[in-house]
Formats: sequence, structure tokens, C-alpha cells
Amino acid sequence: MAKKEASKKNVAERVRALVEETVTGLGFDLWDVEYKKEGSEYNLVITLDRDDREITIEDCSEVTYAINPILDEADPIQDSYCLEVSSAGLERDLTCDKHLDKYLGQEVEIRLFAPHEELGKSFILPLKAYTPDSLIFERDGELSLERSKIASVKTVVDYDKLFSE
Repeated sequence: MAKKEASKKNVAERVRALVEETVTGLGFDLWDVEYKKEGSEYNLVITLDRDDREITIEDCSEVTYAINPILDEADPIQDSYCLEVSSAGLERDLTCDKHLDKYLGQEVEIRLFAPHEELGKSFILPLKAYTPDSLIFERDGELSLERSKIASVKTVVDYDKLFSE
């Protein structure tokens, strides 16, 4: 199983290297690239972000048409797959340091593999800093958690505030 996951990660890294310059040149941030199996199908998921406005369906279409020839030419994936280009959305996984940088000082949802003695398995805290080995949160000073113990970190959206504006 681990070998298949590593292979999927390698595909995602190859695809990122192939399309990132084109996506950036169109004015978008390449938030994430995933190659995953859903049911019996494989999907290549390209996730976009943009600081100055929301991502539209037209944006996704523009990026799809721009990267399709690149992927066809390089042919980085042996199996057949479905290309999906989408917005990172409001609630998003923070999977790399670039993502963490964008949300420093903001509340994030942390899910652990095993419960923390005081906080449980899932909680929300402000992200203060990070190192290669840990994430540091604001909680009565600082709470440092090893990255290896963190299952996921996600953004937190205050829907009441969002819809009251």
C-alpha cells in the first residue's frame, strides 16, 4: 500500500513540475495537485487559488485548456484518468509550508492521529509558527505538536460572519 501511495505522490509531483509555470502565468496559484483513485477511476485533481478574487468555472476551464496539451505531450500518467480543475474553496487542507505561511496567525482546525491529553483528537487554535518537525499554536503561550502526530490541518470558516457581510 505504501508503494502505491508513493507512486501517486510521484505522479502529483511530476504533474506539478509540468504545469505550475503555465498555471502561474495565467495568474493563479497552484494550490495542490493530487492523483487519487475514486472507485474504479483515477482522478488528477488540480486545485487553484487566487488572492484577489474567487476562482470561477471559467477560470477552471481556462486552466484545463491550457494544461491539457502539456499533459498530453509529456504523458506523465500511464493509466487513463479524469482531469479535474477546481478552486481550493473556503475550507481547505493546509498540506505544505507555503499553505501554512498564508494562514499564520489565523485559527485552524487540527486533527491528530491520537488524542492529545487535554484537547482531544480535534480542536481549533491559532497557528503561530512552524518548523520542519512541528507546528506551533497559540494556547496559554505556545503549544508545539510534532508534524508526525498531526493527521490534518484545515482552515476554519466563520460562516455567520461570512454571510452577515
